[in-house]
Amino acid sequence: MHNAMTRTARSRLLLVTAGLATSALALAGCAGGGGDAAASGDKTTIRFLYATGDETWNGVVDQVVTAFNEQSDTTEVKLDPLPAGSDYATALKTVDATGNWPAVVDMRDTLTYVNAGKLAPVPDEVTALLEPDAFAPAEDGNVYTVPYSALNGELGMNIVYNKTYFKDHDLEVPETYDDFIDLLDEIKANGDVPLATAAAEVWPSDQLWKPLAAPTFAEYSDEGGFWNAAAAGDASVADLKAPLEELKMIMDDYVLEGWQSTADAQTTTLLVNEQAVMATSSAGLGRLMDINKVDPEFDAGLFIIPDEDGKLNVLKNSVIGDTAGGLAISSQAAENDDEYASAVEFLTYFYSVDAANLMEESGWISPNILKADEVTRNDTIPGADDFFALLENPNLVWYENAPTLSTFSSVNTFFRQSRIEMQDGQTTIDETIAKVQAELDAQVAAAG
Repeated sequence: MHNAMTRTARSRLLLVTAGLATSALALAGCAGGGGDAAASGDKTTIRFLYATGDETWNGVVDQVVTAFNEQSDTTEVKLDPLPAGSDYATALKTVDATGNWPAVVDMRDTLTYVNAGKLAPVPDEVTALLEPDAFAPAEDGNVYTVPYSALNGELGMNIVYNKTYFKDHDLEVPETYDDFIDLLDEIKANGDVPLATAAAEVWPSDQLWKPLAAPTFAEYSDEGGFWNAAAAGDASVADLKAPLEELKMIMDDYVLEGWQSTADAQTTTLLVNEQAVMATSSAGLGRLMDINKVDPEFDAGLFIIPDEDGKLNVLKNSVIGDTAGGLAISSQAAENDDEYASAVEFLTYFYSVDAANLMEESGWISPNILKADEVTRNDTIPGADDFFALLENPNLVWYENAPTLSTFSSVNTFFRQSRIEMQDGQTTIDETIAKVQAELDAQVAAAG
Protein backbone atom coordinates (compact mmCIF):
# COMPACT_ATOMS: atom_id res chain seq x y z
CA MET A 1 0.00 0.00 0.00
CA HIS A 2 1.05 3.59 -0.60
CA ASN A 3 2.95 4.70 2.51
CA ALA A 4 3.63 8.43 2.13
CA MET A 5 0.15 9.63 3.02
CA THR A 6 -1.07 12.52 5.13
CA ARG A 7 -3.36 11.92 8.09
CA THR A 8 -6.18 13.71 6.25
CA ALA A 9 -5.73 11.61 3.13
CA ARG A 10 -5.54 8.40 5.17
CA SER A 11 -8.73 9.19 7.02
CA ARG A 12 -10.54 9.84 3.76
CA LEU A 13 -10.17 6.19 2.83
CA LEU A 14 -12.86 5.48 5.38
CA LEU A 15 -15.34 7.95 3.91
CA VAL A 16 -17.31 5.53 1.72
CA THR A 17 -21.06 5.85 2.17
CA ALA A 18 -24.17 4.56 0.44
CA GLY A 19 -26.39 6.52 -1.95
CA LEU A 20 -27.53 5.99 -5.50
CA ALA A 21 -28.32 8.62 -8.09
CA THR A 22 -31.12 8.25 -10.60
CA SER A 23 -29.95 10.92 -13.00
CA ALA A 24 -27.01 10.53 -15.35
CA LEU A 25 -24.68 13.02 -16.99
CA ALA A 26 -23.85 12.83 -20.67
CA LEU A 27 -20.41 11.37 -21.33
CA ALA A 28 -19.29 14.41 -23.24
CA GLY A 29 -20.22 16.65 -20.36
CA CYS A 30 -18.31 14.51 -17.87
CA ALA A 31 -15.00 14.20 -19.70
CA GLY A 32 -12.22 15.88 -17.77
CA GLY A 33 -8.78 17.13 -18.66
CA GLY A 34 -5.59 17.98 -16.85
CA GLY A 35 -3.05 15.65 -15.32
CA ASP A 36 -2.90 16.67 -11.65
CA ALA A 37 -5.50 16.60 -8.92
CA ALA A 38 -7.51 19.82 -8.97
CA ALA A 39 -9.56 21.43 -6.24
CA SER A 40 -13.31 21.53 -6.87
CA GLY A 41 -14.49 23.37 -3.78
CA ASP A 42 -13.28 21.10 -0.99
CA LYS A 43 -13.13 18.10 -3.31
CA THR A 44 -10.21 16.54 -5.11
CA THR A 45 -10.85 15.96 -8.81
CA ILE A 46 -9.47 12.83 -10.44
CA ARG A 47 -9.84 11.36 -13.92
CA PHE A 48 -11.06 7.89 -14.90
CA LEU A 49 -9.82 6.71 -18.30
CA TYR A 50 -11.85 3.87 -19.79
CA ALA A 51 -12.61 2.18 -23.09
CA THR A 52 -16.03 3.03 -24.43
CA GLY A 53 -18.05 0.12 -25.76
CA ASP A 54 -21.73 -0.72 -26.11
CA GLU A 55 -24.31 1.72 -24.80
CA THR A 56 -24.95 -0.39 -21.70
CA TRP A 57 -21.31 -0.26 -20.55
CA ASN A 58 -21.10 3.45 -21.29
CA GLY A 59 -24.26 4.03 -19.28
CA VAL A 60 -23.04 1.91 -16.38
CA VAL A 61 -19.80 3.90 -16.08
CA ASP A 62 -21.71 7.15 -16.31
CA GLN A 63 -24.26 6.19 -13.66
CA VAL A 64 -21.76 4.71 -11.20
CA VAL A 65 -19.52 7.78 -11.42
CA THR A 66 -22.52 10.11 -11.07
CA ALA A 67 -23.74 8.18 -8.02
CA PHE A 68 -20.28 8.23 -6.47
CA ASN A 69 -19.84 11.95 -7.01
CA GLU A 70 -23.19 12.74 -5.42
CA GLN A 71 -22.42 10.79 -2.25
CA SER A 72 -18.76 11.76 -1.82
CA ASP A 73 -17.77 14.74 0.31
CA THR A 74 -14.15 14.58 -0.76
CA THR A 75 -13.85 13.48 -4.40
CA GLU A 76 -15.17 14.28 -7.86
CA VAL A 77 -14.44 11.78 -10.63
CA LYS A 78 -14.27 13.12 -14.17
CA LEU A 79 -14.86 10.64 -16.99
CA ASP A 80 -12.10 10.40 -19.58
CA PRO A 81 -13.68 8.14 -22.24
CA LEU A 82 -11.74 6.93 -25.24
CA PRO A 83 -13.83 7.52 -28.40
CA ALA A 84 -15.46 4.42 -29.88
CA GLY A 85 -13.46 2.87 -32.68
CA SER A 86 -10.08 3.75 -31.20
CA ASP A 87 -7.56 1.05 -30.40
CA TYR A 88 -7.30 1.15 -26.62
CA ALA A 89 -3.86 -0.43 -26.32
CA THR A 90 -2.48 2.19 -28.68
CA ALA A 91 -4.25 4.92 -26.73
CA LEU A 92 -2.52 3.81 -23.53
CA LYS A 93 0.83 4.14 -25.26
CA THR A 94 -0.11 7.72 -26.12
CA VAL A 95 -1.09 8.40 -22.50
CA ASP A 96 2.26 7.05 -21.38
CA ALA A 97 4.14 9.09 -23.97
CA THR A 98 2.50 12.32 -22.85
CA GLY A 99 2.97 11.49 -19.16
CA ASN A 100 -0.62 12.52 -18.48
CA TRP A 101 -1.90 9.49 -16.56
CA PRO A 102 -5.37 9.64 -15.01
CA ALA A 103 -5.76 8.42 -11.44
CA VAL A 104 -7.94 5.42 -12.35
CA VAL A 105 -7.27 3.54 -15.58
CA ASP A 106 -9.08 0.76 -17.41
CA MET A 107 -5.95 -1.29 -18.13
CA ARG A 108 -4.61 -3.25 -21.06
CA ASP A 109 -1.06 -4.65 -21.34
CA THR A 110 -0.95 -4.71 -17.56
CA LEU A 111 2.42 -6.36 -16.97
CA THR A 112 4.11 -4.07 -19.47
CA TYR A 113 3.10 -1.03 -17.44
CA VAL A 114 3.73 -2.73 -14.09
CA ASN A 115 7.29 -3.47 -15.19
CA ALA A 116 7.64 0.12 -16.37
CA GLY A 117 6.57 1.40 -12.96
CA LYS A 118 3.44 3.14 -14.25
CA LEU A 119 0.94 1.49 -11.88
CA ALA A 120 0.59 1.65 -8.10
CA PRO A 121 -0.42 -1.35 -6.00
CA VAL A 122 -4.13 -1.62 -5.29
CA PRO A 123 -4.45 -1.56 -1.46
CA ASP A 124 -6.11 -4.05 0.84
CA GLU A 125 -9.02 -1.65 1.41
CA VAL A 126 -10.10 -2.48 -2.15
CA THR A 127 -9.11 -6.12 -2.61
CA ALA A 128 -10.74 -7.07 0.71
CA LEU A 129 -14.11 -6.32 -0.92
CA LEU A 130 -13.59 -8.92 -3.67
CA GLU A 131 -13.75 -12.69 -3.80
CA PRO A 132 -10.20 -14.09 -3.54
CA ASP A 133 -10.20 -15.58 -7.05
CA ALA A 134 -11.22 -12.26 -8.62
CA PHE A 135 -7.69 -10.87 -8.42
CA ALA A 136 -4.12 -12.10 -8.15
CA PRO A 137 -0.74 -10.60 -7.25
CA ALA A 138 2.06 -10.01 -9.71
CA GLU A 139 5.50 -11.52 -9.16
CA ASP A 140 6.38 -8.78 -6.68
CA GLY A 141 3.39 -9.74 -4.50
CA ASN A 142 1.34 -6.63 -5.25
CA VAL A 143 -2.09 -6.52 -6.90
CA TYR A 144 -2.26 -4.03 -9.76
CA THR A 145 -5.67 -4.58 -11.36
CA VAL A 146 -9.13 -5.38 -10.05
CA PRO A 147 -12.03 -6.51 -12.30
CA TYR A 148 -14.68 -4.18 -13.67
CA SER A 149 -17.13 -7.02 -14.35
CA ALA A 150 -17.93 -10.57 -13.33
CA LEU A 151 -15.46 -13.32 -14.15
CA ASN A 152 -17.59 -14.79 -16.93
CA GLY A 153 -14.74 -14.87 -19.40
CA GLU A 154 -15.80 -14.21 -22.98
CA LEU A 155 -19.26 -15.59 -22.39
CA GLY A 156 -20.55 -12.43 -24.02
CA MET A 157 -18.84 -13.36 -27.31
CA ASN A 158 -21.98 -14.81 -28.84
CA ILE A 159 -24.70 -14.61 -31.47
CA VAL A 160 -27.83 -12.60 -30.69
CA TYR A 161 -30.86 -13.65 -32.70
CA ASN A 162 -34.50 -12.94 -33.48
CA LYS A 163 -36.49 -15.55 -31.54
CA THR A 164 -39.72 -14.69 -33.32
CA TYR A 165 -38.11 -15.41 -36.68
CA PHE A 166 -36.80 -18.74 -35.37
CA LYS A 167 -40.27 -19.72 -34.14
CA ASP A 168 -41.99 -18.66 -37.35
CA HIS A 169 -39.57 -20.71 -39.47
CA ASP A 170 -39.15 -23.71 -37.13
CA LEU A 171 -35.46 -23.03 -36.59
CA GLU A 172 -33.45 -24.30 -33.62
CA VAL A 173 -30.39 -23.03 -31.78
CA PRO A 174 -27.46 -25.00 -33.24
CA GLU A 175 -25.98 -27.81 -31.16
CA THR A 176 -22.92 -28.39 -33.36
CA TYR A 177 -20.89 -26.32 -35.80
CA ASP A 178 -22.46 -28.15 -38.74
CA ASP A 179 -25.86 -27.20 -37.31
CA PHE A 180 -24.73 -23.56 -37.31
CA ILE A 181 -23.79 -23.69 -41.00
CA ASP A 182 -27.09 -25.44 -41.79
CA LEU A 183 -28.89 -22.66 -39.91
CA LEU A 184 -27.16 -20.03 -42.03
CA ASP A 185 -28.16 -21.94 -45.17
CA GLU A 186 -31.80 -22.22 -44.10
CA ILE A 187 -32.11 -18.51 -43.40
CA LYS A 188 -30.43 -17.66 -46.69
CA ALA A 189 -32.78 -20.05 -48.52
CA ASN A 190 -35.70 -18.09 -47.06
CA GLY A 191 -34.40 -15.04 -48.90
CA ASP A 192 -33.21 -13.36 -45.69
CA VAL A 193 -29.78 -12.21 -44.49
CA PRO A 194 -28.51 -14.63 -41.82
CA LEU A 195 -25.94 -12.51 -40.00
CA ALA A 196 -24.81 -8.94 -39.31
CA THR A 197 -21.37 -8.23 -37.96
CA ALA A 198 -19.09 -5.22 -37.66
CA ALA A 199 -15.56 -4.21 -38.51
CA ALA A 200 -15.67 -0.46 -38.88
CA GLU A 201 -13.70 -0.53 -35.62
CA VAL A 202 -10.80 -2.90 -35.09
CA TRP A 203 -11.81 -4.74 -31.91
CA PRO A 204 -15.31 -5.96 -32.98
CA SER A 205 -13.61 -8.01 -35.68
CA ASP A 206 -12.97 -10.53 -32.88
CA GLN A 207 -16.68 -11.19 -32.36
CA LEU A 208 -17.02 -13.78 -35.12
CA TRP A 209 -13.38 -14.76 -35.31
CA LYS A 210 -12.87 -15.87 -31.72
CA PRO A 211 -15.75 -18.39 -31.57
CA LEU A 212 -14.50 -19.91 -34.82
CA ALA A 213 -10.91 -20.07 -33.57
CA ALA A 214 -11.86 -21.20 -30.05
CA PRO A 215 -11.57 -24.96 -30.76
CA THR A 216 -7.99 -24.45 -31.97
CA PHE A 217 -7.14 -22.09 -29.11
CA ALA A 218 -8.60 -24.56 -26.60
CA GLU A 219 -6.16 -27.27 -27.76
CA TYR A 220 -3.34 -25.20 -26.26
CA SER A 221 -5.03 -24.33 -22.97
CA ASP A 222 -2.83 -26.65 -20.91
CA GLU A 223 0.28 -25.22 -22.55
CA GLY A 224 -0.40 -21.68 -21.42
CA GLY A 225 -2.43 -20.75 -24.47
CA PHE A 226 -1.97 -20.68 -28.22
CA TRP A 227 -0.04 -17.41 -28.44
CA ASN A 228 2.46 -18.46 -25.80
CA ALA A 229 3.00 -21.72 -27.70
CA ALA A 230 3.40 -19.77 -30.94
CA ALA A 231 5.89 -17.38 -29.33
CA ALA A 232 7.89 -20.40 -28.14
CA GLY A 233 7.83 -21.98 -31.60
CA ASP A 234 5.56 -24.86 -30.54
CA ALA A 235 2.69 -23.55 -32.69
CA SER A 236 2.41 -21.21 -35.66
CA VAL A 237 -0.08 -18.83 -37.21
CA ALA A 238 -0.52 -21.44 -39.95
CA ASP A 239 -2.33 -23.57 -37.35
CA LEU A 240 -5.15 -21.01 -37.59
CA LYS A 241 -5.70 -21.53 -41.32
CA ALA A 242 -8.83 -23.67 -40.94
CA PRO A 243 -10.75 -21.16 -38.78
CA LEU A 244 -9.54 -18.33 -41.04
CA GLU A 245 -11.03 -20.20 -43.99
CA GLU A 246 -14.30 -20.62 -42.10
CA LEU A 247 -14.29 -16.92 -41.26
CA LYS A 248 -13.76 -15.92 -44.88
CA MET A 249 -16.48 -18.30 -46.09
CA ILE A 250 -19.07 -17.01 -43.60
CA MET A 251 -18.23 -13.39 -44.35
CA ASP A 252 -18.54 -13.95 -48.10
CA ASP A 253 -21.66 -16.12 -48.10
CA TYR A 254 -23.83 -15.16 -45.14
CA VAL A 255 -23.01 -11.73 -43.72
CA LEU A 256 -24.99 -8.60 -44.49
CA GLU A 257 -23.39 -6.71 -47.35
CA GLY A 258 -21.63 -3.58 -46.19
CA TRP A 259 -20.37 -5.16 -42.95
CA GLN A 260 -16.96 -3.50 -43.37
CA SER A 261 -18.35 -0.03 -42.64
CA THR A 262 -20.75 -1.14 -39.92
CA ALA A 263 -20.04 0.10 -36.39
CA ASP A 264 -20.59 -2.41 -33.61
CA ALA A 265 -23.42 -0.44 -31.99
CA GLN A 266 -25.31 -0.40 -35.31
CA THR A 267 -25.81 -4.15 -35.30
CA THR A 268 -28.59 -3.67 -32.74
CA THR A 269 -30.50 -1.52 -35.23
CA LEU A 270 -29.85 -3.99 -38.06
CA LEU A 271 -31.32 -6.79 -35.95
CA VAL A 272 -34.36 -4.88 -34.70
CA ASN A 273 -35.13 -3.57 -38.20
CA GLU A 274 -34.98 -7.17 -39.48
CA GLN A 275 -32.15 -6.45 -41.90
CA ALA A 276 -30.51 -9.58 -40.50
CA VAL A 277 -31.82 -12.48 -38.41
CA MET A 278 -28.73 -12.70 -36.21
CA ALA A 279 -25.88 -10.42 -35.15
CA THR A 280 -22.49 -10.91 -33.55
CA SER A 281 -21.91 -9.48 -30.09
CA SER A 282 -19.33 -9.26 -27.33
CA ALA A 283 -21.61 -7.40 -24.93
CA GLY A 284 -23.65 -10.27 -23.47
CA LEU A 285 -26.47 -8.87 -21.36
CA GLY A 286 -25.51 -5.38 -22.46
CA ARG A 287 -26.49 -6.09 -26.06
CA LEU A 288 -29.79 -7.59 -24.92
CA MET A 289 -30.42 -4.45 -22.87
CA ASP A 290 -29.61 -2.24 -25.87
CA ILE A 291 -32.08 -4.18 -28.01
CA ASN A 292 -34.78 -3.88 -25.37
CA LYS A 293 -34.28 -0.11 -25.21
CA VAL A 294 -34.62 0.22 -28.97
CA ASP A 295 -37.65 -2.08 -29.22
CA PRO A 296 -39.20 -3.43 -25.98
CA GLU A 297 -41.33 -5.84 -28.03
CA PHE A 298 -38.39 -7.48 -29.78
CA ASP A 299 -37.91 -11.09 -28.61
CA ALA A 300 -34.13 -11.56 -28.50
CA GLY A 301 -32.12 -14.61 -27.60
CA LEU A 302 -28.48 -15.59 -27.78
CA PHE A 303 -26.25 -18.61 -28.21
CA ILE A 304 -22.56 -19.43 -28.57
CA ILE A 305 -21.30 -21.00 -31.79
CA PRO A 306 -20.49 -24.63 -30.84
CA ASP A 307 -17.57 -26.66 -32.15
CA GLU A 308 -17.87 -29.83 -34.22
CA ASP A 309 -18.45 -31.92 -31.09
CA GLY A 310 -21.00 -29.54 -29.59
CA LYS A 311 -18.66 -28.04 -27.00
CA LEU A 312 -18.98 -24.34 -26.17
CA ASN A 313 -15.36 -23.22 -25.87
CA VAL A 314 -15.18 -19.98 -23.88
CA LEU A 315 -12.04 -18.08 -22.94
CA LYS A 316 -11.55 -17.63 -19.19
CA ASN A 317 -10.88 -14.26 -17.64
CA SER A 318 -7.24 -13.77 -16.77
CA VAL A 319 -6.82 -11.85 -13.54
CA ILE A 320 -3.10 -11.45 -14.13
CA GLY A 321 -0.94 -11.35 -17.24
CA ASP A 322 -0.34 -8.90 -20.02
CA THR A 323 -3.82 -9.24 -21.51
CA ALA A 324 -5.67 -9.00 -18.20
CA GLY A 325 -8.16 -6.17 -18.15
CA GLY A 326 -9.21 -4.38 -15.00
CA LEU A 327 -9.13 -1.13 -13.10
CA ALA A 328 -5.80 0.20 -11.85
CA ILE A 329 -4.36 3.19 -10.01
CA SER A 330 -1.59 5.03 -11.81
CA SER A 331 1.72 5.59 -10.08
CA GLN A 332 1.39 9.23 -11.09
CA ALA A 333 -1.72 9.47 -8.89
CA ALA A 334 0.12 7.71 -6.06
CA GLU A 335 2.63 10.57 -5.95
CA ASN A 336 -0.16 12.84 -4.67
CA ASP A 337 -1.68 11.79 -1.34
CA ASP A 338 -5.07 13.35 -1.98
CA GLU A 339 -5.34 12.01 -5.52
CA TYR A 340 -4.34 8.53 -4.39
CA ALA A 341 -6.84 8.61 -1.53
CA SER A 342 -9.57 9.71 -3.96
CA ALA A 343 -8.73 6.86 -6.33
CA VAL A 344 -8.97 4.35 -3.51
CA GLU A 345 -12.22 5.91 -2.31
CA PHE A 346 -13.73 5.56 -5.79
CA LEU A 347 -12.65 1.93 -6.17
CA THR A 348 -14.02 1.13 -2.72
CA TYR A 349 -17.38 2.49 -3.83
CA PHE A 350 -17.11 0.64 -7.17
CA TYR A 351 -17.04 -2.66 -5.26
CA SER A 352 -19.89 -1.81 -2.89
CA VAL A 353 -23.30 -3.47 -2.93
CA ASP A 354 -24.87 -0.15 -3.90
CA ALA A 355 -22.72 0.15 -7.01
CA ALA A 356 -23.25 -3.51 -7.88
CA ASN A 357 -27.03 -3.07 -7.70
CA LEU A 358 -26.80 -0.04 -9.95
CA MET A 359 -24.74 -2.00 -12.47
CA GLU A 360 -27.14 -4.94 -12.45
CA GLU A 361 -30.15 -2.66 -12.84
CA SER A 362 -28.46 -1.15 -15.88
CA GLY A 363 -27.92 -4.55 -17.52
CA TRP A 364 -24.31 -5.19 -16.47
CA ILE A 365 -22.95 -8.21 -14.59
CA SER A 366 -21.32 -6.70 -11.53
CA PRO A 367 -17.84 -7.76 -10.32
CA ASN A 368 -17.34 -10.71 -7.97
CA ILE A 369 -17.64 -8.98 -4.61
CA LEU A 370 -17.70 -10.79 -1.26
CA LYS A 371 -21.22 -9.52 -0.58
CA ALA A 372 -22.57 -10.92 -3.84
CA ASP A 373 -25.49 -12.55 -2.01
CA GLU A 374 -26.75 -9.04 -1.20
CA VAL A 375 -26.81 -8.00 -4.87
CA THR A 376 -30.13 -7.98 -6.74
CA ARG A 377 -29.63 -9.72 -10.07
CA ASN A 378 -31.47 -8.40 -13.10
CA ASP A 379 -33.36 -11.24 -14.76
CA THR A 380 -35.97 -9.01 -16.41
CA ILE A 381 -34.11 -8.37 -19.67
CA PRO A 382 -35.58 -10.37 -22.58
CA GLY A 383 -33.08 -13.09 -23.43
CA ALA A 384 -31.30 -12.91 -20.05
CA ASP A 385 -32.33 -16.50 -19.31
CA ASP A 386 -30.31 -17.64 -22.33
CA PHE A 387 -27.22 -15.85 -21.02
CA PHE A 388 -27.43 -17.22 -17.49
CA ALA A 389 -28.19 -20.70 -18.82
CA LEU A 390 -24.84 -20.71 -20.60
CA LEU A 391 -23.11 -20.73 -17.22
CA GLU A 392 -24.92 -23.97 -16.40
CA ASN A 393 -24.60 -25.57 -19.84
CA PRO A 394 -22.93 -29.01 -19.54
CA ASN A 395 -21.14 -28.42 -22.85
CA LEU A 396 -19.40 -25.28 -21.59
CA VAL A 397 -15.61 -25.69 -21.66
CA TRP A 398 -13.38 -22.97 -20.23
CA TYR A 399 -9.97 -22.58 -21.84
CA GLU A 400 -6.99 -20.28 -21.25
CA ASN A 401 -5.15 -18.17 -23.79
CA ALA A 402 -3.35 -15.39 -21.93
CA PRO A 403 -0.23 -14.24 -23.84
CA THR A 404 2.75 -13.19 -21.75
CA LEU A 405 4.66 -11.55 -24.62
CA SER A 406 5.11 -7.95 -23.45
CA THR A 407 4.30 -6.56 -26.91
CA PHE A 408 1.45 -8.91 -27.74
CA SER A 409 -0.98 -6.00 -28.08
CA SER A 410 0.97 -4.91 -31.16
CA VAL A 411 0.71 -8.42 -32.60
CA ASN A 412 -2.99 -8.59 -31.82
CA THR A 413 -3.76 -5.22 -33.40
CA PHE A 414 -1.75 -6.21 -36.48
CA PHE A 415 -3.61 -9.54 -36.66
CA ARG A 416 -7.01 -7.83 -36.42
CA GLN A 417 -6.15 -5.35 -39.15
CA SER A 418 -4.77 -8.13 -41.35
CA ARG A 419 -7.90 -10.24 -40.86
CA ILE A 420 -10.11 -7.32 -41.90
CA GLU A 421 -8.03 -6.87 -45.06
CA MET A 422 -8.37 -10.61 -45.74
CA GLN A 423 -12.13 -10.57 -45.16
CA ASP A 424 -12.41 -7.61 -47.54
CA GLY A 425 -10.50 -9.44 -50.28
CA GLN A 426 -7.44 -7.22 -50.17
CA THR A 427 -5.15 -10.12 -49.27
CA THR A 428 -5.32 -13.91 -49.34
CA ILE A 429 -5.44 -16.16 -46.31
CA ASP A 430 -1.90 -17.41 -46.97
CA GLU A 431 -0.60 -13.85 -47.28
CA THR A 432 -2.33 -12.96 -44.01
CA ILE A 433 -0.78 -15.91 -42.22
CA ALA A 434 2.69 -15.04 -43.51
CA LYS A 435 2.39 -11.38 -42.50
CA VAL A 436 1.13 -12.13 -39.01
CA GLN A 437 3.79 -14.82 -38.45
CA ALA A 438 6.48 -12.33 -39.49
CA GLU A 439 5.08 -9.74 -37.10
CA LEU A 440 4.97 -12.27 -34.26
CA ASP A 441 8.53 -13.40 -34.95
CA ALA A 442 9.73 -9.79 -35.00
CA GLN A 443 8.04 -9.00 -31.67
CA VAL A 444 9.42 -12.15 -30.04
CA ALA A 445 12.92 -11.28 -31.26
CA ALA A 446 12.60 -7.72 -30.03
CA ALA A 447 11.49 -8.93 -26.61
CA GLY A 448 14.73 -10.80 -26.39
